[in-house]
Amino acid sequence: MSGTTSTKPAEVVKKWIIVDAQDVVLGRLASIIALRLRGKHKPSFTPHVDDGDNVIVINADKVRLTGNKREGDIFYWHTGYPGGIKQRSKGQILEGKHPERVVEKAVERMLPKGPLGYKVFKNLRVYAGTEHGHEAQKPEVLDVAAMNAKNKR
Repeated sequence: MSGTTSTKPAEVVKKWIIVDAQDVVLGRLASIIALRLRGKHKPSFTPHVDDGDNVIVINADKVRLTGNKREGDIFYWHTGYPGGIKQRSKGQILEGKHPERVVEKAVERMLPKGPLGYKVFKNLRVYAGTEHGHEAQKPEVLDVAAMNAKNKR
């Protein structure tokens, strides 16, 4: 009699995947990355175990935003002082000092909240340019743009 198998943390085999974000729509990219980080693409998926892959994202500063999201989507935060509300649009962040934060936030918000979600998020590495320090891990290329015609605009 065969039953449901539950993967144990010691049995997990993690691969390294590299994704080029150039001209790929942000939301579609983030959902595919979140799926890979979580491990839902594997037949051995177990909900309470981190069995996803390690994902490297390059060219995060060249990600595509559709519609009016470059100027319309605004991140707010408060400094803690009176009148200290601050705001910055996605376009300003992409042109600023840390453009990779737009991709990080999009993926982070698609992952579950809690101890497992925070652990899974640590398997994501995002770089603004093409340079990354993970050649030794021999990452496999995942072509998100070729998966669907709508992914690249």
